[in-house]
Amino acid sequence: MVELKTLEEIEQMARGGQIVGDLFRELEARVAPEVSTLQLDAFAEDFIRSHGNAIPVFKGLYGFPGSLCTSINEEVVHGIPSANRILQEGDILSIDVGVKLDGWCSDSCRTFPVGEVDEVKQRLLTATREALERAIEAAVCGGHVGDIGHSVESVVEGTGFHIVRDLVGHGVGRTVHEDPQVPNRGERGRGILLREGMVLAIEPMIAVGTHRIRTLSDKWTMVTADGSPSAHFEHTVALTAEGPRILTGEVSSVSAR
Repeated sequence: MVELKTLEEIEQMARGGQIVGDLFRELEARVAPEVSTLQLDAFAEDFIRSHGNAIPVFKGLYGFPGSLCTSINEEVVHGIPSANRILQEGDILSIDVGVKLDGWCSDSCRTFPVGEVDEVKQRLLTATREALERAIEAAVCGGHVGDIGHSVESVVEGTGFHIVRDLVGHGVGRTVHEDPQVPNRGERGRGILLREGMVLAIEPMIAVGTHRIRTLSDKWTMVTADGSPSAHFEHTVALTAEGPRILTGEVSSVSAR
């Protein structure tokens, strides 16, 4: 069942979303060659917990061990932070994080270049970020969830890249995963009606070589079936009478540094 939020509840969610946005600004400077994903995870947990009652919502969720999901190159989602996972020049790193503050959750992901990346990875980052932006623009009251997926498809079409079909966005609220599902493919005017008070995690996941994925032996990390790079951008978005409201900050630049 889809739970609609009041304006007051959306404001409460935005407070947690601000922590997420601030965290990403801090992490951007820390994503660099020779840094381990465990170092980033430890920083993120300390940063989140330094904000009053805020907690990292992913830690312990369904048994996940980290505060961040840190997914490198062909890892699409749910990469486990590790001291043995050392970032290298030319990698791309997807950082997915959730915060729970005073009972309300927020969820966001960004994919960062590690130093200089090649042209294909740069195009992938640009396309995925643009797909998120267009999808958010389509999240308007009176529309349909299919409008969101269609907007993602309209960006990806012609790039040669592939939308990961088996993973979708979702509602967000008292728990980080709620109804409805928000696929990254769809037809305009199809699917459930978008209503004021919905809060959605919209999250295109796009890969270079294939839409197919598989799960590694750790039972968490999902990778592209062909080992090609993938990117993931996500925001928690509230549907209001004035239009979609991003609760987790702005999408940062993905220009190679």
